[in-house]
Amino acid sequence: MSPTRTNGLRIKSPEQLVAESGADLEGHGLKRTMGLFQLVCFGVGAIVGTGIFVGLSDSVAEAGPAVAVSYVLAAVTCIFTAFSFAELGGAIPVSGSSYSFAYASLGERTAFLVGWCLLLEYGVSVSAVAVGWSQYLNELLHSLTGWELPAALSAGPGEGGAVNLPAVVVILLAAVLLVRGIRESARATAAMAVLKIGILLLFLAIAFTAFKDGNLTPFAGAGVSGITAGASLAFFSFIGFDAVTTAGEEVRNPRRNIPLAILICIGVVTLLYVAVALAAIGALGSDAVADKPAALSLIVNQVTDSTVGGGIIAFGAVVAIASVVLAVMYGQTRILMSMSRDGLMPRVFERVSPKTSTPVANTWIVAAVVAVPAAFSSLDVVVNLTTIGTLAIMVVVNIAVIALRRSEPGLRRTFRVPFHPLSPLLGVGFCLYLIWGTGWTTWVQFAVFLVVGAAVYALYGRGRSRLANAPETALSHGVSQ
Repeated sequence: MSPTRTNGLRIKSPEQLVAESGADLEGHGLKRTMGLFQLVCFGVGAIVGTGIFVGLSDSVAEAGPAVAVSYVLAAVTCIFTAFSFAELGGAIPVSGSSYSFAYASLGERTAFLVGWCLLLEYGVSVSAVAVGWSQYLNELLHSLTGWELPAALSAGPGEGGAVNLPAVVVILLAAVLLVRGIRESARATAAMAVLKIGILLLFLAIAFTAFKDGNLTPFAGAGVSGITAGASLAFFSFIGFDAVTTAGEEVRNPRRNIPLAILICIGVVTLLYVAVALAAIGALGSDAVADKPAALSLIVNQVTDSTVGGGIIAFGAVVAIASVVLAVMYGQTRILMSMSRDGLMPRVFERVSPKTSTPVANTWIVAAVVAVPAAFSSLDVVVNLTTIGTLAIMVVVNIAVIALRRSEPGLRRTFRVPFHPLSPLLGVGFCLYLIWGTGWTTWVQFAVFLVVGAAVYALYGRGRSRLANAPETALSHGVSQ
């Protein structure tokens, strides 16, 4: 169970990660309350939200009717990486997710940068999702009462408003639920996941009644470049499936249930997304869908010539997007908890309340931080940056599978990536292809973000690392100081 030193890297063995977290027992003050069904609902809750209810229109603007291919391309990227997450999640069932996977295979410095990117993926995406929630809340209010919140209170300065108050409210409500306990949060997420799948099925039933083949032509007018750009945007719709692995210490039988939940989530979500994209464009045509906020409600209103159906879709979107805020904030707090245990983040993030078995201070700090960009930023500003950060994490996870197969051949694996090492290598290739589609301005922004992360590690994390500062570790195993 000892950490090792490989070519000067600080690597923490999978056995030690599991032992420190109590992942095969009762995890680090956390309680095992989630079964497979709740975990699948948690995964669906983390994925299905703003990306399909709001982001569909942006992907359609790039790819046109071929947006269905864009969703398939994004899904294929996720499927290869989902195999890698499933293997690592079953072998190392801890709250740290890809951060811990990198720590066990590629070393502390890489792990910190992965954790840094996870702060971007989870933290910024919560803000973006909350902005999308505000849009559908206004659509719902308009459908029910004919009244909407004034722009000054429902949009940030970049969108003609002053502060996005609903976005802040949904973040605070999620924090309240999270600090009450994982059992309550899991039940709420499960209920919301079932409801939003039902709403999307209702949308399909309505939209397909107006389906016209002619609306799908020309199918790929923007060519391959449009499909790629659409896939890079559509990928945002799949962000969150990795959050399943952050529940490693609060799931019953995690070595079995985590891999199963990941694969079930990706399968269900992919089928839903492709069907919704085809139904939406088939009903009205890509020009009517592109760049339209609350696009699904708009489609249903026009197909039914009534605001009632659109109001139901808006209600589903409000619930769906709220569940994403809840699930992704949960993942964010657990990542910070794992990094704090290792000394790479302040200790306040690892403290668990004995009363609620939740990291209360951690949750409220996260809520306060993500509420600021949600209040003052637009959705478009952060989607590409979040996407490239997530894709970079997925590249590392695929490489981690290959590295751990070499360094830990005897590690207990309840799921094994098929066609290794071809499958993880294809995962890396697809991720790099989508990164290419985000554009050079996003590359520059991400490079700056990584440089800042490296500086934080050098100035704070490296010197406070508990792995490096454990005397017995340094003396017995020669871990680089």
